Amino acid sequence: MKLGKRWLPAHILVWSYAVLLIVPLYYFLASAFKTNDEIFAHPFALPTSFGFGNFRTAFDSADLGLAVVNSTLVTVLALVLTLGLALPAAFALARSTGRLASVMEKVFSLGFLIPTFAALFPTFLLAAATGLFHTRTFMVLFLPATAMPLSVVILVQFMRTIPKEMEEAARMDGASTFAVLRHVYVPMCMPGIATVLLLNFLTFWNEYLYSLVIIGPDPAQRTVQVALPTLKSITGTDYGVLTAGTVLTLVPVWVVYTVLQKRMQQALVSGAVKM
Repeated sequence: MKLGKRWLPAHILVWSYAVLLIVPLYYFLASAFKTNDEIFAHPFALPTSFGFGNFRTAFDSADLGLAVVNSTLVTVLALVLTLGLALPAAFALARSTGRLASVMEKVFSLGFLIPTFAALFPTFLLAAATGLFHTRTFMVLFLPATAMPLSVVILVQFMRTIPKEMEEAARMDGASTFAVLRHVYVPMCMPGIATVLLLNFLTFWNEYLYSLVIIGPDPAQRTVQVALPTLKSITGTDYGVLTAGTVLTLVPVWVVYTVLQKRMQQALVSGAVKM
């Protein structure tokens, strides 16, 4: 009984926090099935019908199908390039013990100090100079550059926990440096890799500012975050349609999180154990 009373404030805080999350989520999902009149007259009431009219209107009006394809293409290619660059860089830094490696790791960490908007104008000039302005190709090349600091720092910490005896055993079997990375470090760093993938996926998928400036509003190339605001002007701010469109764009995020959440939880637990 004493233990139960001791944990009562914690339970109250947890349930209060859960309510703060569930109520806006319910309002958000319910609004996707309502008209404007229903949203303003009965904001927390259940929808009178669960038809998909708002979803069809949002999908057709903003051409969300093509926008989702564009976002998927940019995000997947950027993630592949990010891992292709971050894994070898983290491997080299994790295995090095000299002063130069320490300096390079700090250089990567300095990337956290650069505000996103501060690099907008130089990035615009670079896109124009390379002839890749208003193309998805530039975003595929640019997004990994913004993700390298976080990706390298996370992967370095995971690779440093791998015993050196594992690498030495692989070397004795004749494994090359690339084989050691591929067959020893990568499998043992899967929780860290899943964490990097999930965090960068959320960043790349939700990226708006650079997509708007670099790719532009062209319906053939724009990403889903650039396409969504057009629903406001096209439909005269029909909040039911706008909410339905937002729900559609969140489905890929939910799918990716569901697939990678166990790996990320492993990463968090292993990090807690190391501490």
